[in-house]
Amino acid sequence: MQADADQRVLVVNAGSTSLKLSVVAGDDTSEPVPSLQDAPPDVIAVAHRVVHGGARFREPVAVDDAIEGELRALTELAPLHNAPAVAAIEDARRILSTIPHVAVFDTAFHATLPAEASAFAVPRRWREEWGIRRYGFHGLSVQWAAEQVRAPKLVVCHLGGGCSVTAVLAGRSVDTTMGFSPLDGVPMATRSGSIDPEIPLHLLRTRLLGIEELEHDLEYESGLLGLSGRSQRYEELQRADDPQSRLALAVFTRRVAGAVAAMAASLGGLDALVFTAGIGENSAAARADICARLGFLGVALDRDRNVTARPDAEIAAHGAAVRVVVLRAREDVVAARAARASVVAATTERGA
Repeated sequence: MQADADQRVLVVNAGSTSLKLSVVAGDDTSEPVPSLQDAPPDVIAVAHRVVHGGARFREPVAVDDAIEGELRALTELAPLHNAPAVAAIEDARRILSTIPHVAVFDTAFHATLPAEASAFAVPRRWREEWGIRRYGFHGLSVQWAAEQVRAPKLVVCHLGGGCSVTAVLAGRSVDTTMGFSPLDGVPMATRSGSIDPEIPLHLLRTRLLGIEELEHDLEYESGLLGLSGRSQRYEELQRADDPQSRLALAVFTRRVAGAVAAMAASLGGLDALVFTAGIGENSAAARADICARLGFLGVALDRDRNVTARPDAEIAAHGAAVRVVVLRAREDVVAARAARASVVAATTERGA
C-alpha cells in the first residue's frame, strides 16, 4: 500500500467520559465521524490517542496483539484515561481489521524533560524500580502549539476540562505542570490539581474516605466544581457571580498565572504565551485575568483584540515584550501525521 500526504487517517480520541472520532486529510482539514462503523473506506490508518505511555512508549507505535497487551498493562498509570483508550483500540481493531492502527502518546512530547524537571524528591527505589517520575501530558496539543508559534521561549497553557502549563525551549518540552498522572498541576474543571500529599493520607488514615471515594472526589468533584459547589464550566461561573464562584475563578487564574511564571523561570525568560483548548480558546475573561497577573514578565493584552479573538489570533498589546496567541487545539492533526508517517515507514521497510 502506498501512502502519501493526501491520504486520510481516522483519529480516535477516547477520553474518560467521551469518544471523539474524526477523519484528518493530508491538508490538515478534519471532519467528525459518528462511529467506527461509519469510518470512510479510504482511510489508510487509525491513529489512537493514548494519554499515558509510561517509560516504555516514547514514540508512536504500530499496534499488534503484543503492543495492545502492553498498553493494557499500563492502565494502572492512568486508569481513567488509558482504560477507555485501550477499549477503543480493541473495538477499532476488530471493526477496522484490514488497516494499520497506530498508538500516539500524550507523554511522548515530554520525553525531553531534563532530570531536574522530571524527578520527584522521593526515595530512589520509587524512581528507579517503580517508575515514579514526572511524565507530562497534553503533549499532542503542546506539540501543535510549538509548531504553530515559533518562539525560542514558549509557554503553552492548555486550559480545558484538563489543564496544564508547559515550558517549550526551542521546540522541546523542558518543564510542565502535570506529573505522574493527569491529576497533577493547576486546578481543572473537576480535578484538584496539586494538593498537599498529607491531605489524602489524612483522609485515608482517619477513614473519612476510602480509596475509591477519594479517587472519585479528586477526579470528579474537585477543581472548579469543588471550589464553586455549582459548576465545572468557566462561563457558567462567570455568570453566577456569587462568592464561591468568584473564588473558584480567582483560584484558577492565580494558579495558572503562577504556573506560567514558574515555566518562564525554567526557560530563563518568556517570548510567547499560547492559550489553547476550551477555556483558553473561548474565555477572554480567563485570558485577561491570567495575563493581568503576568505584567512583570512583559505580558500585556490588547483589550479589544482579546475580547473579539477567535483562534488563531494574536492578542498582545502593541509593543508588548511577549507575544500572546489564542490557538485552536489540533491534537487530531498531530496524531494523524504520526500515523501517516508510520504507514509510510512500514511501506518503505517492506519494499526495501
